[in-house]
Amino acid sequence: MMAKLSTEDLLEQFEGMTLIELSEFVKAFEEKFDVTAAAPVAVAAAGAGPAAAEAVEEQDEFDVILDGAGDKKIQVIKEVRALTSLGLKEAKDLVDTAGAKVLEKVAKDVAEKAKAQLEGAGAKVTVK
Repeated sequence: MMAKLSTEDLLEQFEGMTLIELSEFVKAFEEKFDVTAAAPVAVAAAGAGPAAAEAVEEQDEFDVILDGAGDKKIQVIKEVRALTSLGLKEAKDLVDTAGAKVLEKVAKDVAEKAKAQLEGAGAKVTVK
């Protein structure tokens, strides 16, 4: 019989997962328990959860695209890690790739905040 994991134990497990692994977990969780992850859960997972997008006139999902790291690359990598929960190597690879999406399909306020944080670190950022 497996011992029950505490909330802290579970969070430690999630912390070590990549965004793709987290996304797959959320999908499996939804299927097993026949539920949909609530919006706050998706935001907490840095947008990893599948977003239920309604067809709306006004754009409600935005991508945050890194156009260039500028001269403070280490600061930009730190911000990317803070925004995405990527590991150091993954964040560095993302920062080294011009035109890379830091966040996908996030709310406007989340996108604007991420843009401000990245620009504050010296990066060039586009929100689409």
